[in-house]
Amino acid sequence: MKSAYELAMERLAKSDPDKGRALTPAQKARLAELDAIYKGKVAEREIFLRQKLGEALADGKADEAEKIRGQMAGERTRLEEEREAEKDKARRER
Repeated sequence: MKSAYELAMERLAKSDPDKGRALTPAQKARLAELDAIYKGKVAEREIFLRQKLGEALADGKADEAEKIRGQMAGERTRLEEEREAEKDKARRER
């Protein structure tokens, strides 16, 4: 008799058959490359925006500093979503 976990895993495998496939070495290399690229992009944006944040705080512009903090969060989220989309594309390529 199968456990509830085993039954759920079977249903999941049926709903997305591509999910269980092993990645090729080329795909693994591409995923690692994408992680490195986007890690650099995130760092670049954070350095730039932190500099702008420091300037805004030094000038006493609290509202501008808050906007920059929001922009930092938005940029990080956007880049992470972009990275995941690229990684999904690389996983689907055969």
